[in-house]
Amino acid sequence: MEEHLKFGNKLRKWSRAVHRDLSFFFAGVLLIYAVSGFMLNHKRDFNSSYSVERQDFGLEGQYPEASDAWSDADIKRSLEELNLGSEFLKSYQPEEGQIKVFIRRGCTLAIDTQAKTAVYESLRKRPILSSLNRLHYNPSRWWTIFSDIFLASLILIVISGLIIIKGAKGMWGRGGIEFLCGILIPILFMFLL
Repeated sequence: MEEHLKFGNKLRKWSRAVHRDLSFFFAGVLLIYAVSGFMLNHKRDFNSSYSVERQDFGLEGQYPEASDAWSDADIKRSLEELNLGSEFLKSYQPEEGQIKVFIRRGCTLAIDTQAKTAVYESLRKRPILSSLNRLHYNPSRWWTIFSDIFLASLILIVISGLIIIKGAKGMWGRGGIEFLCGILIPILFMFLL
């Protein structure tokens, strides 16, 4: 019986050290994953990789009303009139009276040929937030290896955390109930969604 108590005490002491040290070591990675995970969960509400700026313009020059009558020269002239340069990559007509122009660096110009209006959209990469998001998509083999080590360490942190507390607040008491609830919630969502 005494051997069993010694083993349990040693195991809890070892668990405290593992839990503490791995938690401190991986706290930064966990925070980064939490922030980028939040942004990815809300990607319908917020584009965390790019900021999109829109500007509305009126076209004052003489241009054809029919979108199929527009030439590359008309598109270049409209870009110059709006101070957007004259170089564009390509254009197409999504529907009658509309021209979509693709400009360098991910920018677009949507022209309404009948209303003589244009909407310019420019994309700018968010340097820090887009880099955080990229980590979720395993950008390299080395990051995949590090992520696997992080995953194994999280499992050790969880197991050591479950062992640290004994008695009524541990796994055989309130802690065990909370642990089961934490497992049941995602399982319920898997069946309900």
